[in-house]
Amino acid sequence: MNVSGSNEIWFLTGSQGLYGDDVLRQVAGQSLQIAEALGQADEIPPRIVPKPVLTDAGAIRRLALEANAYDSCVGVIAWMHTFSPAKMWITGLDLLRKPLLHLHTQANVELPWSDIDMDFMNLNQAAHGDREFGYAQTRIGVRRKTVAGHVSDPAVARRIGEWSHAAVGHAALRAMRVARFGDNMRNVAVTEGDKVEAELRFGVSVNTYGVNDLVDVVEDVTDADIDALTSEYEGCYSVAAELRRGGERHESLRYGARIELGLRNFLTEGGFSAFTTNFEDLGGLRQLPGLAVQRLMADGYGFGAEGDWKSSVLVRALKATAEGLPGGTSFMEDYTYHLVPGEEKILGAHMLEVCPTIADQQPTLEIHALSIGAREDPVRLVFDAAPGAAVVLGMADLGDRFRLVANEIEVVPPDEPLPRLPVARAVWRPAPDLRTSTEAWLTAGGPHHTVLSTALTTEHLWDLAEMVGTELVLIDEHTDARRFTQELRWNQTYYRLAQGF
Repeated sequence: MNVSGSNEIWFLTGSQGLYGDDVLRQVAGQSLQIAEALGQADEIPPRIVPKPVLTDAGAIRRLALEANAYDSCVGVIAWMHTFSPAKMWITGLDLLRKPLLHLHTQANVELPWSDIDMDFMNLNQAAHGDREFGYAQTRIGVRRKTVAGHVSDPAVARRIGEWSHAAVGHAALRAMRVARFGDNMRNVAVTEGDKVEAELRFGVSVNTYGVNDLVDVVEDVTDADIDALTSEYEGCYSVAAELRRGGERHESLRYGARIELGLRNFLTEGGFSAFTTNFEDLGGLRQLPGLAVQRLMADGYGFGAEGDWKSSVLVRALKATAEGLPGGTSFMEDYTYHLVPGEEKILGAHMLEVCPTIADQQPTLEIHALSIGAREDPVRLVFDAAPGAAVVLGMADLGDRFRLVANEIEVVPPDEPLPRLPVARAVWRPAPDLRTSTEAWLTAGGPHHTVLSTALTTEHLWDLAEMVGTELVLIDEHTDARRFTQELRWNQTYYRLAQGF
C-alpha cells in the first residue's frame, strides 16, 4: 500500500511587479534553485513541484483551487522571495484546504557585504516579505507550519521532511475507507465514536459489513492460492513443525492463509485501507483472524480490534506518515505493569494482532489456544518488539471533539524470556516515568488501544494533528502532572470556543 510514489508538494513563490521584469526573472530562477534543493533532500519523499512566481490575487486563488482538486498534491510550501503584498494572498489562503508550510528562507546563505547595493536589497528581502505573509496567515487563522533557515541547513530539510511525511498521512486520512466487520465489543466505552464527525474532521469513511459477507469471500479462495501462500509463510518465518506441510496441524495454517487471502480480496475490491474485527462477532469464521491481520498491517493496512475503528484509522494514518522511514508501526494495547521501584515498565500486547514491522528478529509462526472467541485455535506470529525510541498514540472521542493522546517511550527487551506468552509483545518505559505517564494518560481519557511507532517522533504527530485541527496532548520527559491537568482544562476552553456556536 505504498503511497509516496505519486505524491507531490507544490512550491509557491510570492513576489510583485514593483521592481520590473528583470527582477521577476531573477526571482523565478532563484525560486527554482530552492525548489531543486528541496527536491534533492532525502528527508523529503514527495516530489517537489515548483510553480510560476505568483504576483496577483487571481493567480493565487486559481492555484489554491487547483491544489485542492489535485489528489496527488499532498501539501503546499510557500516562500515570499521579495516583498509580496499579502492582501493578494487572503482569498487564496482562505480557500486552500491542503496542508501549508511557510518556508522563511532566502536564496543566499552569506551576505556579500562589500557588494550590497539597493538592487540587492530590493531583490533579497524575504525577511520583509515573509513577515507580511506571516501576518496575513495569522490574521485569517490559517493553520500552517513555519520553518526558518536556509535550505542547505540539514535541520531545515529534516523539519520540512517531518512535515511532508505528516502531509502524506493527512492525504491517506482524506482518502481512507474503513470496513468494520461486525460492531464493537459489547459494553466497552472507549471504542465508541462519532463516525459522522470523523468523516467531517478527517475525511475518513467508516461503515459496517456483516462478518458473513467476509466469510463468503473467504470460502471462495482457491486451494492453489492457499498452497502458494503457505509456501510463502515457510520462506518468511520460522514456522512451527506442526504447522508445516505434513504436520498434524497444517490444516490450521491453511485456514489462516484462507482468511488472509479472502480478507485481502475483500479490502482490495472495496477500496478499503483499514478494517476492524471483533472476537464476539465472527460469524462463520473458524478462527479469529490473527496472522492475516498481522500481515495486512505489515503491508500498510490500518487495524483495530474489537471494532475499534478509531485505532484502525490511526494505524493506517501513521503507517502512511511513516512510509520510507526506518522502524515499524503497529496496533498495540497496554496490558500489565512491572512495578518494581526504579524499574517500572509496561508490557503491551494483544490477543494476536501486533504488526511484525516492529519485530526485533524473524517472527515465529505458531498455533495456540485462545480462551475467548469460541473458535478453533488461531495461528499467529510471535516475537518481541525491537528496542529503541518510540511513541504511542491513542484517540478518544470526548463527545464534542476528538482528542489525541501521545506518550514518548523507550522500547526495551523483556527482563526475562516469555516462553508461556505466545503472542507478539512489546515492553517499554514511558516518559517521564510510569506513575506520571499513566496518571496523565488516565486524566486525559486516553484509550487502552493505541498505535506504537518506532518510526515516528512527536514532531510528526504534532504536524499531523495540526493539519486535521485536532487536539494533541503530549506526555514526555517534561510532563508535570499538575501542569498537564491545567493544560487539559485550557484546551477544553480553547477547542469549545474555536468550534464557534
